[in-house]
Amino acid sequence: MITFSLDEHYRLPLFEVEDERHRPLAAWITTDISIYKRTCLDALAVVADLVAGRPPFEEWSSENYEVEFGNRGLRFQNLWVPDERGAYTLPEVKEAVEEYWRFLASIPDDPDLIREYRPDLPERQAALLRWEETWKRRHPYRGTLF
Repeated sequence: MITFSLDEHYRLPLFEVEDERHRPLAAWITTDISIYKRTCLDALAVVADLVAGRPPFEEWSSENYEVEFGNRGLRFQNLWVPDERGAYTLPEVKEAVEEYWRFLASIPDDPDLIREYRPDLPERQAALLRWEETWKRRHPYRGTLF
């Protein structure tokens, strides 16, 4: 559905879509989640909660989009680009966000980056532990996606 890659010069996420209908979804993911593993963990948890029939553990906050997660899926509107909006089912969002996590987790850690929290672990594992510590719950994807 969506293939993610990393720009070699700026180290920012890029995407390609098989179907143009998914372009706004890919743009939302690469803009709103960007390269932040903890934000991707938030998105995964929101989706997992909805798939399980629970309300999202928190309301999605965004500087660039008006975002609404619900039982039917995801609806969003870019606040700066009027034509960039989308409505996607939970299965579509689940597949796209899971693929984005795989992409983020595949990016090698920057050896020059100094991290304060658990520098002894790979960044993706440290992000997971920090997420669980922050929300005082086991991440719904622990044991499946990571």
